[in-house]
Amino acid sequence: MIKLSDHFTYKRILRFTLPSVVMMVFTSIYGVVDGFFISNFVGKTAFSAVNFIMPFLMMLGTIGFMFGAGGSALISKTLGEGDNLKANKQLSLLVVTTAIIGVITTIVGIFIVRPVASLLGAEGELLDACELYGRIILFALPFFMLQLEFQSFFVTAEKPKLGLVCTILAGVTNMVLDALLVAVIPMGLVGAALATAISQVVGGLIPLVYFLMPNKSLLRIIKPSFDWRALLKTTTNGSSEFLNNIAMSLVGMLYNVQLLKYAGENGVAAYGVIMYVSFIFSSIFIGFSIGTAPIVGYHFGAKNSPELHSMLKKSAVIIAICSVLMTALAELLATPLSMLFVGYDAELLALTKRAFFVYSFCYLAMGFAMFASGFFTALSDGLTSAILSFMRTLVFQISMVFLLPLVMGIDGIWLSVVIAEALALALSVLFLVVKRKKFNY
Repeated sequence: MIKLSDHFTYKRILRFTLPSVVMMVFTSIYGVVDGFFISNFVGKTAFSAVNFIMPFLMMLGTIGFMFGAGGSALISKTLGEGDNLKANKQLSLLVVTTAIIGVITTIVGIFIVRPVASLLGAEGELLDACELYGRIILFALPFFMLQLEFQSFFVTAEKPKLGLVCTILAGVTNMVLDALLVAVIPMGLVGAALATAISQVVGGLIPLVYFLMPNKSLLRIIKPSFDWRALLKTTTNGSSEFLNNIAMSLVGMLYNVQLLKYAGENGVAAYGVIMYVSFIFSSIFIGFSIGTAPIVGYHFGAKNSPELHSMLKKSAVIIAICSVLMTALAELLATPLSMLFVGYDAELLALTKRAFFVYSFCYLAMGFAMFASGFFTALSDGLTSAILSFMRTLVFQISMVFLLPLVMGIDGIWLSVVIAEALALALSVLFLVVKRKKFNY
């Protein structure tokens, strides 16, 4: 078994991070299956509605990302310092806090989902579909938050394979119920929403039960004690992930606003197809960052500078290779994937293929920016990580999505992510160079 205290070769890095990568990819794939069934069995309007309201729903779930990433950095550092009891208390406090916030957010979300969709420009049948889908999904939000949180905690507990198993179980649940409730029993959008909600309950409940029971991992849930310093450190460390996911959701909503303006409902549907593929590719980078974060946090806590340097260098090489392969693969799959989702509509198919071709170049830079943000989070430098996330999404992407269409029309919307990721890469390299002496990596 690979331990956090080990020296990590390329082979060990890949072996240790592979469960996290597969876990995130599988999570994305069952979202793609959702889209396939909705688009082909319910229709274009329902498909557009899901993609229109999903950024808002993901925004509400970002607490799980924040507490997972920030808590993982804090707990792994505590483990590196040799205090296992304190690490378990920190875990327990974060799980309880997440559950409470999840319930409150669900109640608020149910009341505001329709006004938000309307504010963003949805109307008529599209607005009704957004409200219906959103309200059903929101009932599972506390479990979704816990699912996101436990994905990081399984890695910190040196049990990434168990995290993968839980994700697979949740994903299979979603896929089977999608087929049953959408294709076999024609429940339409309600069936798709129920399939996703039930799968999120499965994904959050199984890890909760595991950590509540005696287990062979480094961590388990015990009686928590309130520690405002731990909560503050977690929110600070995880602020970049929180901000990044909030910003990604906000960018998604703004993209939809722009696409409604420049291409109508077809533009929203085309963007939805691209996002399904982008979720899979970006999830590889996210999974890699989740998998390496506890290693970086542990060796930072143990003051092992040579291992930090080694991790950064090897990670950069791995990400560079993956980036080139992903870009090439996205270009090759543009036509067949577009056909899979929207082959029934010639005009929408042509728009989607064109969008794929332009958008795919963003994968050349995306992984480096994501890893750099996660790297600083693992070093407990939440401020730097937050700045990188803020600039990458709220500044670079939003400014590009409003400026480029003025010059290039709808192609400017697809190109805006490419330019934004390139700028984020340059900024990430700058911060890594400036901070290298402070953290001795």
